[in-house]
Amino acid sequence: MSVTASDPVSLSETAGRPTPGLLRRLPSSPVAVVGLALVLFWALVALVAPLLPLQPPNAQDYMAMAHPGSTAKHWLGVDPLGRDLLSRIVWGARTVLAVAPLAVVAAYTVGATMGLLSGYYRGWVDAVISRAGDVILSFPIVILYVILIANIGPSALNIVVAVVVASAPGISRIVRGLVMSLMHQEFVAAAYLRRESDVFVMLVELLPNCRAPLITDFCLRLGYTIITIGTLGFLGLGLPPPNPDWGGMVKQATSMITVFPHMALYPTIALVSLILGFNLLADGLTELSQAD
Repeated sequence: MSVTASDPVSLSETAGRPTPGLLRRLPSSPVAVVGLALVLFWALVALVAPLLPLQPPNAQDYMAMAHPGSTAKHWLGVDPLGRDLLSRIVWGARTVLAVAPLAVVAAYTVGATMGLLSGYYRGWVDAVISRAGDVILSFPIVILYVILIANIGPSALNIVVAVVVASAPGISRIVRGLVMSLMHQEFVAAAYLRRESDVFVMLVELLPNCRAPLITDFCLRLGYTIITIGTLGFLGLGLPPPNPDWGGMVKQATSMITVFPHMALYPTIALVSLILGFNLLADGLTELSQAD
Protein backbone atom coordinates (compact mmCIF):
# COMPACT_ATOMS: atom_id res chain seq x y z
CA MET A 1 0.00 0.00 0.00
CA SER A 2 1.31 3.43 -0.90
CA VAL A 3 2.07 5.98 1.79
CA THR A 4 0.59 9.34 0.90
CA ALA A 5 2.42 12.58 1.40
CA SER A 6 -0.13 13.82 3.91
CA ASP A 7 -0.13 10.77 6.22
CA PRO A 8 2.26 11.59 9.09
CA VAL A 9 1.02 8.72 11.25
CA SER A 10 1.98 5.98 8.80
CA LEU A 11 5.19 7.76 7.86
CA SER A 12 6.25 7.99 11.49
CA GLU A 13 6.23 4.21 11.76
CA THR A 14 9.49 4.13 9.80
CA ALA A 15 11.19 7.02 11.61
CA GLY A 16 14.65 6.32 12.93
CA ARG A 17 15.38 3.48 10.53
CA PRO A 18 18.77 3.60 8.80
CA THR A 19 18.46 5.06 5.30
CA PRO A 20 21.84 3.76 4.02
CA GLY A 21 20.64 0.16 4.44
CA LEU A 22 17.37 1.07 2.75
CA LEU A 23 19.14 2.47 -0.29
CA ARG A 24 21.54 -0.47 -0.50
CA ARG A 25 18.58 -2.85 -0.62
CA LEU A 26 16.86 -0.86 -3.37
CA PRO A 27 17.77 -3.42 -6.09
CA SER A 28 15.85 -6.10 -4.17
CA SER A 29 12.56 -4.30 -4.88
CA PRO A 30 11.37 -4.80 -8.50
CA VAL A 31 8.89 -1.94 -8.11
CA ALA A 32 11.62 0.46 -6.98
CA VAL A 33 13.95 -0.69 -9.76
CA VAL A 34 11.32 -0.01 -12.45
CA GLY A 35 10.57 3.40 -10.95
CA LEU A 36 14.25 4.29 -10.70
CA ALA A 37 14.80 3.17 -14.31
CA LEU A 38 12.04 5.48 -15.56
CA VAL A 39 13.39 8.41 -13.55
CA LEU A 40 16.99 7.79 -14.68
CA PHE A 41 15.85 7.47 -18.30
CA TRP A 42 14.29 10.94 -18.29
CA ALA A 43 17.18 12.36 -16.30
CA LEU A 44 19.59 11.03 -18.92
CA VAL A 45 17.42 12.39 -21.74
CA ALA A 46 17.39 15.81 -20.09
CA LEU A 47 21.14 15.71 -19.49
CA VAL A 48 22.16 14.83 -23.06
CA ALA A 49 19.50 16.95 -24.80
CA PRO A 50 22.04 19.53 -26.08
CA LEU A 51 24.16 16.72 -27.55
CA LEU A 52 21.37 14.99 -29.44
CA PRO A 53 21.02 15.65 -33.20
CA LEU A 54 17.63 17.29 -32.80
CA GLN A 55 16.13 20.40 -34.31
CA PRO A 56 15.83 23.44 -32.04
CA PRO A 57 12.66 23.02 -29.97
CA ASN A 58 11.20 26.33 -31.16
CA ALA A 59 12.15 26.02 -34.84
CA GLN A 60 9.08 25.95 -37.12
CA ASP A 61 8.80 23.81 -40.25
CA TYR A 62 5.90 25.28 -42.19
CA MET A 63 6.10 22.59 -44.86
CA ALA A 64 5.61 19.85 -42.26
CA MET A 65 2.34 21.45 -41.09
CA ALA A 66 0.64 20.04 -44.20
CA HIS A 67 1.51 16.49 -43.04
CA PRO A 68 2.17 16.71 -39.28
CA GLY A 69 2.49 12.96 -38.68
CA SER A 70 5.69 10.95 -38.29
CA THR A 71 8.25 11.41 -41.05
CA ALA A 72 11.94 10.71 -41.55
CA LYS A 73 12.66 14.32 -40.58
CA HIS A 74 10.22 14.48 -37.67
CA TRP A 75 10.08 11.06 -36.02
CA LEU A 76 7.14 11.92 -33.75
CA GLY A 77 5.61 14.49 -36.08
CA VAL A 78 5.14 18.18 -35.39
CA ASP A 79 2.84 20.26 -33.22
CA PRO A 80 0.16 22.67 -34.54
CA LEU A 81 2.86 25.33 -35.07
CA GLY A 82 5.16 23.02 -37.03
CA ARG A 83 7.68 22.47 -34.24
CA ASP A 84 9.33 19.08 -33.86
CA LEU A 85 7.53 17.08 -31.15
CA LEU A 86 10.51 14.88 -30.24
CA SER A 87 12.73 17.90 -29.72
CA ARG A 88 10.13 19.69 -27.58
CA ILE A 89 9.51 16.58 -25.46
CA VAL A 90 13.24 16.11 -24.86
CA TRP A 91 13.80 19.77 -23.97
CA GLY A 92 10.62 19.75 -21.93
CA ALA A 93 12.18 17.05 -19.77
CA ARG A 94 14.99 19.47 -18.92
CA THR A 95 12.43 22.03 -17.83
CA VAL A 96 10.45 19.61 -15.65
CA LEU A 97 13.51 18.05 -14.03
CA ALA A 98 14.96 21.46 -13.26
CA VAL A 99 11.86 23.15 -11.85
CA ALA A 100 10.24 20.24 -9.95
CA PRO A 101 13.24 19.16 -7.79
CA LEU A 102 14.12 22.79 -7.07
CA ALA A 103 10.54 23.49 -5.97
CA VAL A 104 10.35 20.40 -3.75
CA VAL A 105 13.76 21.06 -2.15
CA ALA A 106 12.69 24.64 -1.39
CA ALA A 107 9.37 23.39 0.02
CA TYR A 108 11.19 20.86 2.20
CA THR A 109 13.59 23.50 3.48
CA VAL A 110 10.69 25.68 4.62
CA GLY A 111 8.38 22.85 5.70
CA ALA A 112 11.02 20.87 7.60
CA THR A 113 12.08 24.01 9.48
CA MET A 114 8.47 24.72 10.45
CA GLY A 115 7.92 21.10 11.49
CA LEU A 116 11.09 20.96 13.58
CA LEU A 117 10.20 24.14 15.44
CA SER A 118 6.60 23.06 15.93
CA GLY A 119 7.36 19.53 17.15
CA TYR A 120 10.33 20.52 19.30
CA TYR A 121 9.05 23.60 21.11
CA ARG A 122 5.29 22.84 20.99
CA GLY A 123 3.21 25.33 23.00
CA TRP A 124 2.47 28.64 21.31
CA VAL A 125 5.07 27.99 18.57
CA ASP A 126 3.24 24.81 17.59
CA ALA A 127 -0.13 26.60 17.77
CA VAL A 128 0.94 29.48 15.50
CA ILE A 129 2.62 27.27 12.89
CA SER A 130 -0.18 24.70 12.90
CA ARG A 131 -2.96 27.28 12.55
CA ALA A 132 -1.12 29.04 9.70
CA GLY A 133 -0.74 25.68 7.98
CA ASP A 134 -4.41 24.88 8.52
CA VAL A 135 -5.41 28.08 6.71
CA ILE A 136 -3.32 27.18 3.65
CA LEU A 137 -4.36 23.51 3.66
CA SER A 138 -8.04 24.52 3.78
CA PHE A 139 -7.80 25.62 0.14
CA PRO A 140 -8.19 22.98 -2.60
CA ILE A 141 -4.66 22.50 -3.87
CA VAL A 142 -5.34 23.19 -7.57
CA ILE A 143 -7.33 26.32 -6.77
CA LEU A 144 -4.52 27.54 -4.52
CA TYR A 145 -1.98 27.09 -7.31
CA VAL A 146 -4.22 28.89 -9.81
CA ILE A 147 -4.79 31.80 -7.41
CA LEU A 148 -1.08 32.17 -6.71
CA ILE A 149 0.14 31.88 -10.31
CA ALA A 150 -2.67 34.05 -11.69
CA ASN A 151 -1.66 36.84 -9.29
CA ILE A 152 2.13 36.66 -9.47
CA GLY A 153 2.37 35.60 -13.12
CA PRO A 154 3.61 32.44 -14.87
CA SER A 155 7.34 31.76 -14.66
CA ALA A 156 9.67 29.07 -13.36
CA LEU A 157 10.46 31.09 -10.22
CA ASN A 158 6.80 31.75 -9.48
CA ILE A 159 5.99 28.05 -9.88
CA VAL A 160 8.66 27.32 -7.25
CA VAL A 161 7.14 29.95 -4.94
CA ALA A 162 3.64 28.52 -5.44
CA VAL A 163 4.84 24.96 -4.69
CA VAL A 164 6.58 26.15 -1.52
CA VAL A 165 3.48 27.97 -0.26
CA ALA A 166 1.16 25.06 -1.07
CA SER A 167 3.42 22.17 0.05
CA ALA A 168 5.34 23.49 3.06
CA PRO A 169 2.40 23.11 5.52
CA GLY A 170 1.92 19.45 4.59
CA ILE A 171 5.64 18.75 4.97
CA SER A 172 5.58 20.61 8.28
CA ARG A 173 2.86 18.30 9.60
CA ILE A 174 4.82 15.21 8.63
CA VAL A 175 8.05 16.45 10.25
CA ARG A 176 6.15 17.62 13.34
CA GLY A 177 4.63 14.16 13.83
CA LEU A 178 7.98 12.45 13.35
CA VAL A 179 9.76 14.81 15.76
CA MET A 180 7.11 14.37 18.44
CA SER A 181 7.42 10.59 18.14
CA LEU A 182 11.20 10.81 18.61
CA MET A 183 11.36 13.34 21.46
CA HIS A 184 11.26 10.64 24.16
CA GLN A 185 13.98 8.48 22.60
CA GLU A 186 17.17 7.81 24.55
CA PHE A 187 19.47 9.52 22.04
CA VAL A 188 17.56 12.79 22.56
CA ALA A 189 17.88 12.47 26.34
CA ALA A 190 21.60 11.80 25.91
CA ALA A 191 21.94 14.99 23.87
CA TYR A 192 20.27 16.95 26.68
CA LEU A 193 22.69 15.42 29.20
CA ARG A 194 25.59 16.57 27.04
CA ARG A 195 24.03 20.07 27.16
CA GLU A 196 23.74 20.25 23.38
CA SER A 197 21.98 23.29 21.92
CA ASP A 198 18.42 23.12 20.61
CA VAL A 199 19.68 23.64 17.05
CA PHE A 200 22.08 20.71 17.45
CA VAL A 201 19.35 18.43 18.79
CA MET A 202 16.97 19.34 15.96
CA LEU A 203 19.45 19.16 13.08
CA VAL A 204 21.82 16.41 14.24
CA GLU A 205 19.72 14.14 16.46
CA LEU A 206 16.10 14.48 15.27
CA LEU A 207 16.11 15.35 11.57
CA PRO A 208 18.54 12.59 10.43
CA ASN A 209 16.37 10.00 12.20
CA CYS A 210 13.37 11.16 10.15
CA ARG A 211 15.14 10.73 6.82
CA ALA A 212 13.75 7.36 5.72
CA PRO A 213 10.05 8.37 5.61
CA LEU A 214 10.98 11.83 4.33
CA ILE A 215 12.85 10.34 1.37
CA THR A 216 9.72 8.36 0.47
CA ASP A 217 7.56 11.46 0.79
CA PHE A 218 10.08 13.44 -1.26
CA CYS A 219 9.69 11.02 -4.18
CA LEU A 220 5.89 11.15 -3.94
CA ARG A 221 5.90 14.92 -3.72
CA LEU A 222 8.11 15.16 -6.80
CA GLY A 223 5.44 13.24 -8.70
CA TYR A 224 2.72 15.56 -7.36
CA THR A 225 4.77 18.61 -8.33
CA ILE A 226 5.27 17.31 -11.87
CA ILE A 227 1.49 16.82 -12.10
CA THR A 228 1.08 20.40 -10.89
CA ILE A 229 3.50 21.77 -13.49
CA GLY A 230 1.66 19.85 -16.21
CA THR A 231 -1.72 21.04 -14.96
CA LEU A 232 -0.60 24.65 -14.80
CA GLY A 233 0.81 24.37 -18.31
CA PHE A 234 -2.47 22.93 -19.59
CA LEU A 235 -4.35 25.82 -17.96
CA GLY A 236 -2.02 28.35 -19.56
CA LEU A 237 -0.40 29.20 -16.22
CA GLY A 238 2.83 27.25 -16.65
CA LEU A 239 6.07 28.39 -18.22
CA PRO A 240 5.53 31.26 -20.66
CA PRO A 241 5.78 30.33 -24.35
CA PRO A 242 7.71 29.36 -26.35
CA ASN A 243 9.43 27.32 -23.61
CA PRO A 244 8.82 23.57 -24.07
CA ASP A 245 6.24 22.55 -21.46
CA TRP A 246 4.58 19.13 -21.59
CA GLY A 247 1.30 20.44 -20.18
CA GLY A 248 1.35 23.39 -22.56
CA MET A 249 2.00 21.02 -25.48
CA VAL A 250 -1.12 19.04 -24.60
CA LYS A 251 -3.14 22.27 -24.40
CA GLN A 252 -1.92 23.44 -27.81
CA ALA A 253 -2.92 20.11 -29.35
CA THR A 254 -6.49 20.02 -27.98
CA SER A 255 -7.90 21.89 -30.99
CA MET A 256 -6.58 19.18 -33.33
CA ILE A 257 -6.78 16.13 -31.07
CA THR A 258 -9.53 14.41 -33.06
CA VAL A 259 -7.54 14.70 -36.30
CA PHE A 260 -3.95 14.38 -35.08
CA PRO A 261 -4.08 12.74 -31.62
CA HIS A 262 -0.33 12.13 -31.60
CA MET A 263 0.25 15.82 -30.85
CA ALA A 264 -1.30 15.38 -27.39
CA LEU A 265 -0.54 11.67 -26.92
CA TYR A 266 3.27 11.81 -26.95
CA PRO A 267 3.73 14.59 -24.36
CA THR A 268 1.06 12.91 -22.22
CA ILE A 269 2.99 9.62 -22.30
CA ALA A 270 6.17 11.47 -21.32
CA LEU A 271 4.41 13.17 -18.40
CA VAL A 272 2.73 9.99 -17.17
CA SER A 273 5.90 7.89 -17.40
CA LEU A 274 7.95 10.33 -15.32
CA ILE A 275 5.23 10.63 -12.67
CA LEU A 276 4.85 6.84 -12.62
CA GLY A 277 8.60 6.50 -12.11
CA PHE A 278 8.62 8.64 -8.98
CA ASN A 279 5.49 6.94 -7.61
CA LEU A 280 6.88 3.44 -8.16
CA LEU A 281 10.17 4.47 -6.56
CA ALA A 282 8.29 5.76 -3.52
CA ASP A 283 6.22 2.54 -3.34
CA GLY A 284 9.38 0.44 -3.47
CA LEU A 285 11.05 2.46 -0.72
CA THR A 286 7.90 2.09 1.41
CA GLU A 287 7.86 -1.68 0.94
CA LEU A 288 11.52 -1.93 1.92
CA SER A 289 11.07 0.21 5.02
CA GLN A 290 8.04 -1.78 6.13
CA ALA A 291 9.98 -5.02 5.70
CA ASP A 292 12.56 -3.92 8.31
